[in-house]
Amino acid sequence: MADLKALSEAVIKGDQKTAVEITRQALTEGMPPASILNEGLIAGMNVIGVRFKANQVYIPEVLISARAMKMAMEVLEPKLVEAGVKPLGKALVGTVQGDLHDIGKNLVAMMLKGAGFEVVDLGVDSSPEKFVAKAKESNPQIIGLSALLTTTMPAMEKTIRAIKDAGLSAKTMIGGAPVTQAYADKIGADGYAPDAASAVDLAKSLLN
Repeated sequence: MADLKALSEAVIKGDQKTAVEITRQALTEGMPPASILNEGLIAGMNVIGVRFKANQVYIPEVLISARAMKMAMEVLEPKLVEAGVKPLGKALVGTVQGDLHDIGKNLVAMMLKGAGFEVVDLGVDSSPEKFVAKAKESNPQIIGLSALLTTTMPAMEKTIRAIKDAGLSAKTMIGGAPVTQAYADKIGADGYAPDAASAVDLAKSLLN
């Protein structure tokens, strides 16, 4: 019998090979794809999120765990689709115009995927128009904006204004080294997260 606790442990350790093997075994045994996702993969990434927040693990460990989850998800995803398992929600993420930093954004994208979100990643140096066009096309509930430079923070304000002017109902959240809750309030963002694990909690709370 496939062991979902061992699957979550494999994700925590970043053991891609074991994560993929257990996922395959669980599917072969007819285990529901949603159980494999929630009790195995998401459970493991949740532990990493808690440890990351508590400074017990750092970015390299999170990336290794996220990679193990990604490899297992490649096996699981077609079965989730067949079973009609819906993602928790859809999030559009991107680094704002003029900013080429993507480590923080990538971490948030991985952690959101790890929590069961469908993620559309715009990449870096994304203009307000690009955010709006992609949001109209993909219809996310959450839009996440990242900036690492103080000089690119005004692009966040422009993007949020463009999203509102376009009449989009998605909730906006911002993050990045120079960003604060006070700045989020000032530019009218729906939320601010200081790190990737908090971004997941915030995204979940904005869905409700």
